[in-house]
Amino acid sequence: MKLALITTNLRGGGAEKALVKLAGLMRGRGHEVHLVLLEHVVEHAPPPGVALHALTRPGRSQRKGFLGKRLAALALGRLMKRLGKAGPFDLVVSTLPFADEVVSLARLPNTWFRIANTLSAEIAALARTSPAKAQRRLARYRTLYEGKNLIAVSAGVAEDLRRELGLKTARIAPIPNPFDAADIRRQAEEEVSGRPAEPYLVHVGRFAPQKRHDLLLAAWQRAELPHRLVLLTAPAPRLDALIARHGLTDRVTVAGFQRNPYPWMRGADALVLCSDHEGLPNVLIEALICGTPVVSTDCPSGPREIMTGELARFLVPMNDADALAAALREAVTHPPALSDELFAPFSAAAVAREYEALAGEG
Repeated sequence: MKLALITTNLRGGGAEKALVKLAGLMRGRGHEVHLVLLEHVVEHAPPPGVALHALTRPGRSQRKGFLGKRLAALALGRLMKRLGKAGPFDLVVSTLPFADEVVSLARLPNTWFRIANTLSAEIAALARTSPAKAQRRLARYRTLYEGKNLIAVSAGVAEDLRRELGLKTARIAPIPNPFDAADIRRQAEEEVSGRPAEPYLVHVGRFAPQKRHDLLLAAWQRAELPHRLVLLTAPAPRLDALIARHGLTDRVTVAGFQRNPYPWMRGADALVLCSDHEGLPNVLIEALICGTPVVSTDCPSGPREIMTGELARFLVPMNDADALAAALREAVTHPPALSDELFAPFSAAAVAREYEALAGEG
């Protein structure tokens, strides 16, 4: 099988990280895999054997406006035509809206658009500050995705596309992100510097409104645990100011983006996710694989699909700092029993077979 995975860049986000993992998984199964970037920005190293291509020189961004998208689509079409001379692509997968727009304009065959977030939640958040802009975003997504082949990373995302975005003719295949438990556990054993010697809890995610660091810090202030809170995100003056406003400067460590977050997860007494919306939150599954309890807001979508059985008691309502604080205390004092069955639906082999089935339909 010949597979192209296309995205804007390989910055440190979860969607980009999931795409790199998918590339490595499919290459490991003997497929020819091409990772195509619209701009040459790489923070996640491509797996061995995966061909990397970019439309710009290293470090250069794409123009994002009307003309920029069309110029990028022309360049992408030329690149894909050249790469296809040795044989056509059986499957093309695009991830993230800007890349999806460019790929759609390029009209590449055998294309599926991978939706990694609950788009209606993104639109609702935008509507709180700019209702007109939110309506334009909704119209843009409907135009972009109606009638297309879509991969939803969770059942919640698939439902959101149908019910909230109102897509009627799109074909939607729910396929989660793949997780190689053995590889994650191997990486979790690697030595890393900077981890606290004292007990700690960890949050992994960029400093952005969606991730709700404000809620996390309010809950941490109320939890009164004898732990340190470690934030795996890039330092930012606004984040430092937010930490200081909560009086937590001495109890919170901003450890920066980590290429290998798994030793940090394995060493934590719990991992917390407090987002307002997600698609399928990778960090919850990764932490469970590392043997670390998880606490999460019951946001759309993904946490409820992951945190089943006993784990459901660590799901808390959104925007409730008291409930989040109580769940953090509970996770530390009465952690749940963890087993491999919790993440079996997200195994690499199961996910790979679903992608192979899509290619077989081309």
